Parts: sequence; structure tokens; C-alpha cells
Amino acid sequence: TLARRVGLRGAAGGAGADLLTAREREVLRLVAEGHSNSRIAERLFISPKTASVHVSRIIAKLGVSNRVEAAALAHRLGLLTEAAAPR
Repeated sequence: TLARRVGLRGAAGGAGADLLTAREREVLRLVAEGHSNSRIAERLFISPKTASVHVSRIIAKLGVSNRVEAAALAHRLGLLTEAAAPR
């Protein structure tokens, strides 16, 4: 049901890779960790505006209202496990 809601086909884990770009998955992982756009920008060496655009696109692609819903949906669909990178 959740996969259909966001337009995914097939297995949620595999389709999630197609739904979001690699960079968007990185940003989503940081959003899910509770980071602000400014902190995301620092961590990924991008401007805060670019981080904001990534977050906006993630929210739109996932069909949610805010970053909290995006993080929750990403957890439920397993989109964060593939985005996890060593620090």
C-alpha cells in the first residue's frame, strides 16, 4: 500500500533506488537523523540552498507533507538501509 502511494512498483527496496537519486538518498538519510538543511549542507559540502532543494524534491517524490513524514516513510519502505554510508 505504501509503495503504491509513492508510485513504486515491485519490491520497495529495489524500487527505492529508482525513485530517488543517490544524492537524494544521502540527504534523506541525514534528514532522518534529524539534521537541519544547514547541517546537511556542511556534511555534504554543498550550499544550504542546494540542501533545501534536495529536501523539497524528496518530499515531492515521496508524496509527503514534510521532512518528518519523509523520514518515517523512508524507514517503513527500507530506503535508508541502502543509503547508509560509513562515516
